[in-house]
Amino acid sequence: VALTAAYMYKLAEKLTILNERGNGVLIRMNYIKKLCADPKLRPSILTDKAMEPAIKYINKKFPNIDFRGNIQHLTSIQRQKSEVLTATSSYYDSFMDVIEFRDHVYELLNTIDACQCFFDISVNFDFTKNYLDLIVTYTSVIITLSRIDDKKALVGMFNCAHEMTNGSSDPSYPRLGQMFVEYDHPWRKLTEEFGPHTRSVTTALLSLKMLYPRRNLPAEQWRSAQLLSLLSAPAAMLDPACCDTMACEYLSMEVMERWIIIGFLLCHSSLNSNQASQELWKMALRSGIYLILTRDEVLNIHKVSEDLFDSIKGYSKRVADIKECREHAIVNSGAMHRERRNFLRGALKELFKVLEDEPGLLGPKALFVFMALSFSRDEVLWLVRHSENMPKIKTPEDYIDNQMAELLFHMEKLRGLMRKHIHVVQRYHVQYLAQYDALVLNDTIQNMYVCPEEESVLMTSFVSTLSALSIKQVDNKEEFDFRALRLDWLRLQAYTSVNKAPLPLKDYPDLAKVMNMIQFHTRTVDSLEELLQETSDVSILCFYPRVFEKMFIQSSEEMTMKRYLMAFPSVCSHFGHCGHPLCPEEVSVHLRLCVTFLEQIAKQTSSVVLEICAEQRNLHDQLLPKHCAETISAARHRKQKKPVQKKGEVQKEKPGAESLRKDRTVVTNVDKMHLMLTELCSSYSLCSDFIVFNHIVVPAEFLLSHLETRLSETIVIMANYNQTTQEIARPSDLLAGIRAYTTNLHSLSSYVNVDVTRLVKSVLLQQTQPLDSCGAQTVTTIYTNWFLESLLRQASNSLIVHCPTMQCFVSQTTDNEPTFRAEEFSDITELQALAELLGPYGLKFLSENLMWHITSQVSELKKMVIENMDILVQMKNNFDKPEEMSNLKKRLTGGENVLKRMTIIGVILSFRSMAQNCLKDVTLSVSELASAAGLPCDIDPALVAAIGSMQTDNTSIDEEYKLSRLLLVYIAVSLPTLALDPNSYYSREHGGHNNNIHCLAMAINQLAAAMFTIQNQSVEQQLREFLMVSGQFLMFRLKYYNFITSPIVEESPFLSQDMLESCFPYVLLRNAYREVYRSFVVTLG
Repeated sequence: VALTAAYMYKLAEKLTILNERGNGVLIRMNYIKKLCADPKLRPSILTDKAMEPAIKYINKKFPNIDFRGNIQHLTSIQRQKSEVLTATSSYYDSFMDVIEFRDHVYELLNTIDACQCFFDISVNFDFTKNYLDLIVTYTSVIITLSRIDDKKALVGMFNCAHEMTNGSSDPSYPRLGQMFVEYDHPWRKLTEEFGPHTRSVTTALLSLKMLYPRRNLPAEQWRSAQLLSLLSAPAAMLDPACCDTMACEYLSMEVMERWIIIGFLLCHSSLNSNQASQELWKMALRSGIYLILTRDEVLNIHKVSEDLFDSIKGYSKRVADIKECREHAIVNSGAMHRERRNFLRGALKELFKVLEDEPGLLGPKALFVFMALSFSRDEVLWLVRHSENMPKIKTPEDYIDNQMAELLFHMEKLRGLMRKHIHVVQRYHVQYLAQYDALVLNDTIQNMYVCPEEESVLMTSFVSTLSALSIKQVDNKEEFDFRALRLDWLRLQAYTSVNKAPLPLKDYPDLAKVMNMIQFHTRTVDSLEELLQETSDVSILCFYPRVFEKMFIQSSEEMTMKRYLMAFPSVCSHFGHCGHPLCPEEVSVHLRLCVTFLEQIAKQTSSVVLEICAEQRNLHDQLLPKHCAETISAARHRKQKKPVQKKGEVQKEKPGAESLRKDRTVVTNVDKMHLMLTELCSSYSLCSDFIVFNHIVVPAEFLLSHLETRLSETIVIMANYNQTTQEIARPSDLLAGIRAYTTNLHSLSSYVNVDVTRLVKSVLLQQTQPLDSCGAQTVTTIYTNWFLESLLRQASNSLIVHCPTMQCFVSQTTDNEPTFRAEEFSDITELQALAELLGPYGLKFLSENLMWHITSQVSELKKMVIENMDILVQMKNNFDKPEEMSNLKKRLTGGENVLKRMTIIGVILSFRSMAQNCLKDVTLSVSELASAAGLPCDIDPALVAAIGSMQTDNTSIDEEYKLSRLLLVYIAVSLPTLALDPNSYYSREHGGHNNNIHCLAMAINQLAAAMFTIQNQSVEQQLREFLMVSGQFLMFRLKYYNFITSPIVEESPFLSQDMLESCFPYVLLRNAYREVYRSFVVTLG
């Protein structure tokens, strides 16, 4: 009869289902509690001011609320009854889930008591574990429910709206209201409920009396027993790690303590009657102060126990025990767990190193890995829950671990090793199951003197399933699934654990031993990931962000911990496992913690990398030619035997002196930075990528991103641009600095696997654009602004002279000290460096800005032409009549202004030409690209585009053509005014004039070519007319004509010397050269 009842009650199935369901309900209750407690997330129905009277009334009268008699208190609900129903229905349904869960738990616990089930963790492990888990889960659900302050308001509002809508209360409301009232004092009610279950619960808990004390040992005993060491017994290294209680070896200490504390709180009568119960309970009380109910919801075990036992007569001794245990825990538990963590750090490191070197040992020693992970996870979680709720003690350092990174790192390494060599583990255990476990199980079955039919069928199926296994299945990568076998073993435990079972499991410990071992072996074959999650999952850290971040900060401050920092973001990959289908909205998909950690690691690494680069740049800077003057001067002094320097003067060290070291123990700043870089880069070896909430995270990309941003900022800083004082670094100096940085950056790839070439190309390419990827200014923008605002502006005012002879700009000597020397920024070397820094794209941007300035000048020139149009038309028609031209010239205004603006255009074009000449190494055929790349074009496409964009709808092409022709006339007739400027004298040294009028030739050529190209007119014809007009006015000012018109012909692709000869005979040009030469003799001689 008992056996039939065991089959019928389906205890194993119910325990499995209710545990899973209970976890979901518990998580749901915790979520509701957090939701109602957070002002930002609190349901709007509870924060609505209009609802306050109704909420107060419901809380006061709950559960007996008069929905009809006190309608004035509930008018706000009456008005919004549909909204209230919608807003509260999900909460109401969740609370109904608690009632449903409670009913099924009651029924199952009563059934188990009626069957007088036998519980022993070392025999029927799964049956006992599921039973104790169900008790703890149910208790946690009730305790969490009692902590939801707004539960009565939510349920009362729902029922009120339901009655107003449907005319009657919800049928479940009375039971729900009664449950809330009963659990106002949850522990008192729970102890009453579990009174009848004391025997079963106590039996199950007392089965831990051997296991828990053995696991709860101080680190000294672990160390003396050489726990987790594979090297302690080299001869037994290949022996399989097995024992009578395989699953117990990696059972969580936290789980056992939760069973013991909550179990004896519910069934406390055994504490007074059973010494073994009392000893087990006191040992658990001494281990710590807090237990986790779920997530970050904790239980202060001493306070709860003391409050409960204070209200029960005859428990004064137990209250004294609690106080004594609390004092012991406060004084000793922190130090004990600290020492355990210290031991585990070394033990896990040794275990990993051995297994990494010999992965074949993962087969026989898999149990060691799961034990190591479980022990470590227990210590991590103990510290987490106690750090968040740290007691007031004299030694707070026991609750602070600045070496947590190392423990997490080795845990992650072991997990990764198991995943990497999963086929090694599978091959070993498939052979073990088929060639050993199946045979031992078969022998055990044969030796049993009683074997009922149902049990016989199950055990026979076990043997046949295991015997059919083959190593070829592993080689063929077949999927294994032993879940049915393990569930059957759980069923068999339930069948054989009831009272008067024909096959009592407690009488066949050998069967239990071999089946528990088989269960472990099958899990290593088909559920390795699940085992890893069970023993090392620390996803609960997702709910302790402050503690987690604090641990990271503490570890990052330790030099020796920097190599382990990657464990923190890697642990975030566990967070995806903590959700539950019953509460999918609880864990939002966010990567904040993971990204924060990776950003911090990348920030530290990039800072060190760039500091080393900065040091190398300083050393490289010492070798630049500009610093050799002192060395040359000192050598010259020695050669001339000048007086030796005085004793007080410090002799300057030569480059390379920093490498000379008399004592290797002397550590320089660069040594420290290289050490730190090595430590930080070592952390990237943990894994190349990992998954967090279905996002693939690549740590090295964060480093590259940070380096990209910081390198861009550093390059801009190295440019040393001061907008106020207009100071800036020479392009060649900046280029040398960038080369030093780039050279040193390439050494980073020897530390960590990153694509430095891609990084450098990306950064330098961004620097050729006006803004980088972060929207910040680049060297292109900085140098463009500086050349426009400083160099070219002063050149426009004749403070700087364009020097064709030396192909640069030269500062004029003035009374005021110039802020910079133009020749140091504009010679061929500097412009080549500028071209290399800015590249074709950057120079195109520079060109566009230069064109903008030219178009603004052209706009002003057109206005002046329009103002003098009538006079210019007459001058154009009568240029061969000297007397009439003389009269018209007197009426013409603004001639000097025209030449000034044309000179500015010429200076700008001269600078642009010099800059683009430095890009000739790039060869392209398309005109605009060729121009941007530095190849010369007959007609400047950039200038054509710029002037073409000035066209307006109001002006026809004919009118533009007329203005362009008159502008050339305007320039031609204004040229004689240059004779009035003393700076117009030609400088043989510079190859030009001090007021830059030699740039007029380029301005006239380029501007005419661009304007007449747009208007589809002959450039050659218009320039010939210009020569004819200008010739009439400059005939008697030979030297000006020579040095203005002659370069126009020389530089123009449209004019020839024959044209010049027809306007101005060469014999006169020769006299002009002689005239200028004589002036030099007189002036300079």
